[in-house]
Parts: sequence; C-alpha cells; structure tokens
Amino acid sequence: MSVLSSDVVSGSAVGLRGRLWRLSAAELREAAVSASAEILRLEAVRVAVVDELSLRPDDQVIASRGVGAWLAANTMLQIRDGKKIAALGAALRAFPAVATGFDDGDCSFEHAALIVAFCESPPKGMPDEALPKCIDLLLAAASGVEATTTKVRNVIATLERIFESDEIPPAEDVDRNELRIASTLNGRVVVRGDFDALTGEMLLSALSNLTMPTPAPDGTPDARSAAKRTADGFTELIRRYLDCAKTGMDGGQRPHVNVHINARDLAEHRDCAATPTDGGSVSDLDVGHMPWLGPLSISQTRLLGCDCFLSTVLLDDHGAPLDAKPGKRLVTAEQRVALIARDKGCAFPGCTCVPAWTDAHHIRHWANGGPTVMNNLVLLCRSHHRLMHRKTGFVGKWEIRIGVDNKPWFIPPPSIDPQRHPRPANTTFTT
Repeated sequence: MSVLSSDVVSGSAVGLRGRLWRLSAAELREAAVSASAEILRLEAVRVAVVDELSLRPDDQVIASRGVGAWLAANTMLQIRDGKKIAALGAALRAFPAVATGFDDGDCSFEHAALIVAFCESPPKGMPDEALPKCIDLLLAAASGVEATTTKVRNVIATLERIFESDEIPPAEDVDRNELRIASTLNGRVVVRGDFDALTGEMLLSALSNLTMPTPAPDGTPDARSAAKRTADGFTELIRRYLDCAKTGMDGGQRPHVNVHINARDLAEHRDCAATPTDGGSVSDLDVGHMPWLGPLSISQTRLLGCDCFLSTVLLDDHGAPLDAKPGKRLVTAEQRVALIARDKGCAFPGCTCVPAWTDAHHIRHWANGGPTVMNNLVLLCRSHHRLMHRKTGFVGKWEIRIGVDNKPWFIPPPSIDPQRHPRPANTTFTT
C-alpha cells in the first residue's frame, strides 16, 4: 500500500475529502479495498470483545439487561444490532472453524451469522459426522470477493435438499405461508407476506417483466426506485388478472374493483356534486365508496369510471334500493380493438406504454354526457390517465381534442407551452 493510501485508511476521516485529490485512481481503489478489510477486522474484534464481556459482565452490563443493549446504549447502534453482535459471538463458541474464518476476515458478519444458523439447526436427515464438511463448503462459498449472500443461501438450500428427512424443508412448507393485508389510518394498505419458495418463484417470475426500468423516450433513465417499480408492477399484475383471468364468481359476479357513487357526484363541476345537509350521513358526501376500503376521492372514481362495467341502482329518498338495471360495459371489446389500432398504445406524446397497460379514457366524461364513441375515446397509460383527471384550475391541465384526421391531439398547459400549440398523439409506435 502506498504511503498516501495507508494514511487515508489509518487516519481520521475529518478533512479527508479535501486531501483525496492527491491520490491516483489506483491508490483510491487500493484505499477502498484496504478500508473494507479493516472494517471486517474491526467487526471481528468487536464480536470477540462483546462475547467476552457477556461471559464476564460487570454492573454496567447487568444494569443494561444484557451486553447487546449495553453496546447499543454506548454507541450509535440500534438495540437490535447490538443483540445481533452478542448473539453471533455466543454462537461462534460452539463452531471454532466458523469463528476462525470470521476472525481471519474470510467471511463477513452476515455470512458468518447464516453459517452458524445452519449449524445450530441442521437438516433433520444430516448425520453429525457430516457437519464439518458442510462447514467447509459454506466457508468456501462465503470467502473471497466473489462471495454473495445469494451464493451462501444457495449452498444452504442445496445441503437441506441433500439431507432430506421426512419433515418438509422450510422453503417448501406451504403451511407456513402467510399474507396480511391491512388498511392504515390514512386510507392506504400495508401488505406483509411470507411464502414458500415455489410461490415466491411464481411471484417473482410474474413481476419480472413488469418491474424492469423503463427509460423515457429521450433516453433519460427511469427515476423510480426498485421498490417503486415493484409496487407499480404488482399493481399492473393485479389489474391484468382482474381484467383477463378466470376468477370465478364472488357474490354472483366476477371479482373486480367495485366503487359505489351517486351519478350526480361524477359530474365534472363541483357545484353539481352532492353536499351534506343538516342531519345528513357520511354516505351522502360527494365521494366514491369501495366495499373493502371505504371512501375514494371523486377524481379517482372518475378515472376508474372511464373504462368500467356500469351497473345502475335506483334508490328512494332514504337510500333504499328500488330497482337495479343490468350492467353494461362502457367501452366494448370491439371499441378497444379499434382504439389499439388507432393509438397503438398510450397516445400521450412521447409515451412508450404498450396497449396492455392502458385504459380507455373518455375525453368528455360520460357522466357529463360524453358518449362512448371513438371520437370521444383515447388510450392512456395509468400515469397519463391520472394526469388528465386532475381538477379543473390546477396548474398543468392538459386538454385532448380529436383532430380533422380523427386522431387525438394534446394541448399542453401554458406552463409548458404559453402558446398551447396542439401536439399530435404519440408517434413512437409505427405500423
């Protein structure tokens, strides 16, 4: 190691950024690798010291209800991290080969924890004499710069399959599957699940193509985080399933998103919407209502109403049903085929969204008398569909008109184009 890079690794980080310009790229790489090795060394030192302290606790440690909590109270660690350090130190006592690999810097903290967890709970069908060889295999997978958590987990999974017993491996035990869906106080939904490997594989396979980064037409990288892309893909997966799958019947109809709302509340102008009166109930307010999760805003309800299956229920003055008319689809299958032929995908200028990801948007909303005909329909992806349903008066209001060529034209707001020159529909898709 050069003198400069050695000074970087052993010295303080205070003012370091102002001195790094003196190092060459090779020296910077050398310093980064050396610093990482030093972190591994100090991690092993901390685990060993904390473990020894747990064997000989003094009054301060005892008062802190354990060495892990004491460590967290006297450092910037969280309590859970302090307890993990203490737990690994205690576990390494029974497996000196793993402890040696960890102390030598041959495996990371996370990989050492995975290995000792396997050693503490080996497969039921594995004989005791096989454990040393299994440890060697796991340490080999965990050592070197090519070591990854996925690699270590794959070796563990392979060993569990080799030494199969009458008990179902945890990764294949469908009885452990759990999915919890709960609404929050602000009307959102939290999803937590734990599935077997096969179910997880199916889910990841189904989401794979839907969660890929999608650059903008000008080549700008997708700004969404991986978590946001996964959420968007999961939403699209559910939408496609409800639109196309053989879902069976639920209460006499195919399960889908059901929204209940008064017809007058779907009008574009707010003065047409229902308003609460003295003695009125919450159900009288101008919002949509979903059977599972309750209230839904007018703008979101109007968006869903563009391309939906409409059922009409006549109510009396007290809100009791008098009659129900058979449901009808606002946009027919034939019209959607025609829209795909005309728009090719999302018609918004520059959008690359394919037809399967689009909704049929009413240019003049059908609740305001807009007909469900080709000259009042346009295909929009969900993102641009939301954009079109922003309330009148908001900055950024786009307009859509059908031109003399019988194709949609988009008029940007003054904030984008003060002259508001009409823009042709998406030209990304060509025939």
